[in-house]
Amino acid sequence: MANLYLGLVHYPIYNKNMKVVATAVTNFDIHDISRTARTYDVKRYFLIHPLDEQKKIITKITDYWQKGFGQVYNPDRSNALERVTYIPSIENAIDAIEEVEGVKPLTITTDARKYDNTVSYGFVRNLLKEGSQPILLLFGTGFGIEKSVMSSFDYILEPIYGTCDYNHLCVRSAAAIIIDRIAGEQWWLK
Repeated sequence: MANLYLGLVHYPIYNKNMKVVATAVTNFDIHDISRTARTYDVKRYFLIHPLDEQKKIITKITDYWQKGFGQVYNPDRSNALERVTYIPSIENAIDAIEEVEGVKPLTITTDARKYDNTVSYGFVRNLLKEGSQPILLLFGTGFGIEKSVMSSFDYILEPIYGTCDYNHLCVRSAAAIIIDRIAGEQWWLK
């Protein structure tokens, strides 16, 4: 079975006007995605942001729950946040995984649009189950990861489709749904 890693990308990201920006880190994304990562035994959850000011925010939040009163107040949250790592770029995340695993990870991202290298959840689920190469699953913030960066990934997961034409989930919800689809129990077989 392959190891799964997550990355929440804050740059280069499109804003609603399709300009490339660095989005702000949010407390909810740190906490909620780390809890999902812990539940599904994700090896590391990278918060990817190039700005030092955002690194300070991430460190302040994670230190509170890891070293401060929060560690005693809510040990479950502290446990989940152990998997969180700040890193300045996608390339740095890939290098960090290669250092641990001895091989570069497959890079897979998500988007609400389809691309030539779009794959199904079943395909990625099989890569995790049958493969040995680690997988770095990346989630974009804002209005998605910049186009040239998207083209550099090995695969792009198919969009999540609801029951109507609205398709703009918050990243926390999308992460939970996707991680369950590729790494969760096979409830449909029960």
